[in-house]
Amino acid sequence: MHSPDLTSVGIVAPQTARFDQPITLRSGATLASYELVYETYGQLNADKSNAVLVCHALSGNHHVAGYYSDQDKRPGWWDNMIGPGKPIDTEHFCVIGLNNLGGCHGSTGPSSIDPASGKPYGASFPVVTVDDWVETQARLADQLGIQQFAAIVGGSLGGMQVLQWSITYPQRLRHALVIAAAPKLTAQNIAFNDVARQAILTDPDFHGGNFYEHGVIPKRGLRLARMLGHITYLSDDVMGSKFGRLLRSGAFQYSYDVEFEIESYLRYQGDKFSESFDANTYLLMTKALDYFDPTHHQEDKSLSLALKPASAKFLVIAFTTDWRFAPDRSREIVKALLDNERDVAYAEITSSHGHDAFLMLEPHYHELVRAYMQRVAQEGGR
Repeated sequence: MHSPDLTSVGIVAPQTARFDQPITLRSGATLASYELVYETYGQLNADKSNAVLVCHALSGNHHVAGYYSDQDKRPGWWDNMIGPGKPIDTEHFCVIGLNNLGGCHGSTGPSSIDPASGKPYGASFPVVTVDDWVETQARLADQLGIQQFAAIVGGSLGGMQVLQWSITYPQRLRHALVIAAAPKLTAQNIAFNDVARQAILTDPDFHGGNFYEHGVIPKRGLRLARMLGHITYLSDDVMGSKFGRLLRSGAFQYSYDVEFEIESYLRYQGDKFSESFDANTYLLMTKALDYFDPTHHQEDKSLSLALKPASAKFLVIAFTTDWRFAPDRSREIVKALLDNERDVAYAEITSSHGHDAFLMLEPHYHELVRAYMQRVAQEGGR
């Protein structure tokens, strides 16, 4: 049993929203119906003006805070940020986390049963984009009776969703918190994603995406994809301080087995991920990252023009050692917002944790979010 935490939202339970209105995705494919799994923390006020939407990153899901039982030792993935008295305070806000369309934690995705065939969608599940996610999130808000969010918050791929929200539905959010994100991926980032996908696509157990029918999981590919990704989420500093060149046995073994502590750590992370995440969902999520570019349809590729519709107030946060989404990329967002004379605050947090810093209990970062969200709470519905 985990120790009582007075700042935890406590025991939580997921809910399922069903949508029978068809959705046409940016790819042109249509889903006749779908489900989204979500969780809520805190109480929605009478005029439903205190809702905060949390958009998850690549491997995230709807379980953002709290525990599923008294025996549950692992809280939601952003439990250090959300709860009573925490930076996003559930005494003031009703926080909503959801598993995006195409996910593998309950929302309709490749591992879900296709009503037309009675089998898992597998390879036939369509590619989804950030635009598609934002549309489905807006439909969930409609179902919950939320016309405008007090704030929409996200880190990494989640931050990209926040940006898209501010463009597509500018009147439906008052504040946008874009953390450790970028307006689009660099060529290097697309390259990392492709290598990760190739690891999965070339796994003999992948079976063209229809591995469910074969009773196997492409674990080797998922494992390699996660190991590669994990290297990019950490900084060289944090890798050096945690692992350095430490040897597990204290001496060279002159073999290809695990010798260095960093190898052991990466393999552990890969093994754990390959047992809990769906390979097709990993492919979809990385493609959504690659495709995200608000300037894609413009001749001059102007981010300032793309962000012109945005009317929310912004908090943009970057971390010094994040080389996957470097601070320069956050400053591009800030400049584009300032070009449009938008209300924007920017912070660059000194951290050794690399891209993963947005998930960590970094005191300056948490205090900054706390102060900003207190201002949001004081504004109320204005």
